[in-house]
Amino acid sequence: MRIAIFGDIHSNLEALQAVLADAKTHQCAQFVCLGDIVGYNANPKECLDIIRDLGCPTVKGNHDELACMSSHPSNVSGLANEGIAYTRTQITPEDVAWLDSLKFVRQVRDFTVVHATLDTPHKWGYVLNQLDAGASFSYQHTQVCFFGHTHVPRAYIRDHQVHAVEHWANVAIEPGKKYFLNVGSVGQPRDGDWRASYAIFHVKEHRIELRRLDYDVGTAQKKIISVGLPPRLAMRLGEGR
Repeated sequence: MRIAIFGDIHSNLEALQAVLADAKTHQCAQFVCLGDIVGYNANPKECLDIIRDLGCPTVKGNHDELACMSSHPSNVSGLANEGIAYTRTQITPEDVAWLDSLKFVRQVRDFTVVHATLDTPHKWGYVLNQLDAGASFSYQHTQVCFFGHTHVPRAYIRDHQVHAVEHWANVAIEPGKKYFLNVGSVGQPRDGDWRASYAIFHVKEHRIELRRLDYDVGTAQKKIISVGLPPRLAMRLGEGR
């Protein structure tokens, strides 16, 4: 049994298609989405349709929530606001209702998924270090939890203390330990690597694999420009920032 875990798609159709194709090649039987389907890039409707058609367990991200709001919060960056404004012109009332219905936290099989933190998932806090992860571990009732939001893959492992593993590639699930795992971003990585990021949970092997994939980033960038979104959004895709 293999499960594809992915999130932070951010309307990047080319990256999402690459991830799903790779997951199917690796015989993933189930898909789980960690939220932020929309925002930033040029194809929110197409990405949302794909996720809805998959019928996979999905949690709400902050950009998904913003797309459901009628106002522009003052604490959101200009780039994010422009992406959300564009998203609202592309999605339907039915799409908005579906996004609004998503839960902040879900348990799937014997693991948990959340977009941001487990302690206050609706406040969209960032897990950037062991201290941040420790707060979520206090609310983690399964051995493994997957999250996103930072767009940076990082593994936090708790035994007697919390350890952080940057640039992780494989994590073996061992008895007596808990795992809080960021699988990176499909559509807008921010770790200096432009390639799409997602994870495969090899359930029978008790192993989680992080995968990085090339995709047609040039087409994604051209679309951003063609729909009138800020050129900076196109530039950062190539930079992985």
